[in-house]
Amino acid sequence: MHKHILIVDDDDLMRRSLAFNLEQAGFRASSAGSAEAALSSARQNPPDLVLLDIGLPGMDGLDAIKHFKAQFHVPVIFVTARRRNLDEVLGLELGADDYITKPFDVDVLLAHIKAVLRRNEVVSPSLSTLIVGDLSIDPAAHTVKLAGKPVDLSPKEFSLLYSLAVDPGHVRSVDELLDTVWGAEYEGQPQVVYVHIRWLREKLEDDPIHPKLILTVRGVGYKLVGGD
Repeated sequence: MHKHILIVDDDDLMRRSLAFNLEQAGFRASSAGSAEAALSSARQNPPDLVLLDIGLPGMDGLDAIKHFKAQFHVPVIFVTARRRNLDEVLGLELGADDYITKPFDVDVLLAHIKAVLRRNEVVSPSLSTLIVGDLSIDPAAHTVKLAGKPVDLSPKEFSLLYSLAVDPGHVRSVDELLDTVWGAEYEGQPQVVYVHIRWLREKLEDDPIHPKLILTVRGVGYKLVGGD
């Protein structure tokens, strides 16, 4: 079955061009000129991935992504012509799975889409809940509980934790985690993993400075254990 890509952009020519190129590449494409129209469309015809322009009339992409993530748990790639927004977008941890700046080459966009879809399948709703010690990780609901209490994680934090929990006690290298959670375009940026590990520890550990759940294996990577 062809994956359904929803294009959200107020540029009519851009929408038509992207839809044509996506369909030529074997995807099913639909489009909307505003976030409001896109959300309405997605309720009728849920997408597998959303290409979301940041600069939209009415509700902008930064607001729209919250609705897409909350209602549809769907991967989102931000499309922007404004490079100065990228630090804000990524820093706010709004949950974008990737971003691409205009103008872009269609082949580059297709590579980003395929990479995000492949990574998203790592956390598949069909997979069962993982239990590691007091941690309960439900990929279908995209929820985490620690000793029965919900823990609020960003999409990237969730994917990172899930990647560690799939094989508890097994060390995952920083490069493995980068490739699985962020994709090849983040190769050589280990600080992305370090920062998200720190954020996870702040949310999950009694003492983040002396972690008992997410352990560092020096020179190798990280592993998730059940704690004491």
